[in-house]
Amino acid sequence: MRTDILDGNRRKTRPGAIELIWHQVRHHNRVFWRTPIAAFFTIVFPLMLLVLFIAIFGNEEIEYLGVTNAQFYVPGIGVFAAVSATYTNLAINTAIARDKGILKRIRGTPIPPWVYMAGKIISAIWLAFLSLALMMGVGVAFYGIELIPRTLPAALLTFVVGVSCFSALGLLVASLSPSGDTAPAITNATLLPIAFISDVFLPLSDPPTWMRIAGDIFPLKSFVVAFRDAFDPRRTGFEFHWPELGMMLAWGIAAAVLAIRFFRWEPKASGERKRTD
Repeated sequence: MRTDILDGNRRKTRPGAIELIWHQVRHHNRVFWRTPIAAFFTIVFPLMLLVLFIAIFGNEEIEYLGVTNAQFYVPGIGVFAAVSATYTNLAINTAIARDKGILKRIRGTPIPPWVYMAGKIISAIWLAFLSLALMMGVGVAFYGIELIPRTLPAALLTFVVGVSCFSALGLLVASLSPSGDTAPAITNATLLPIAFISDVFLPLSDPPTWMRIAGDIFPLKSFVVAFRDAFDPRRTGFEFHWPELGMMLAWGIAAAVLAIRFFRWEPKASGERKRTD
């Protein structure tokens, strides 16, 4: 939607919010694809993990789960890729943009700050969808993964709630990170260990009690379980996992509130940074 404004005898057209957000989405997408290392770890690296795991463990049936290795790994690693595109990329890129003064300059332009952030978040969600869709496409084409039309609405809802939750968590990490240099360490130190106890990389048949409880507390396992069950051919329902969706929603709301509370648009002053170091 555009708004017409008068300037002397000429009528100018001011772009509306939707058009401004669209321009921001395109801008952030271009920045992403111009950063090969980000594109590699978001798009290519999860696919490499999938191929390696199935090459190592084969595509036999996991007896106690009743599904093949591909049926286990494709949705789980696909979720991991989506989380990397939102949680990891948003946390790192936002913290670095703050350190470089980009966020501060944005506040001095006619673009509303919320439009800039909306474009950044939507771009991250689009990349998460692209990563997950590519993973599922490879699974269907090469590993015999079944797409079940009956459960696709549940899979879509799970994706939307999941990436929204981890987008909020990524912005929270950016808000709390002392600098852009520390954001990668924080995201890797939190995401990777939790992924190992959340049935992403290994099917845990009988984990220790503390490990099972820890996995259940964090939203990654909820994302993985709800999304994976939507592609389980043994299931007969519509597979809306309301408890898992509620868990992710609660984490997302809490993270969004805290991110708004602690978000900084300006980098720390050099003297303050030295004191904190």
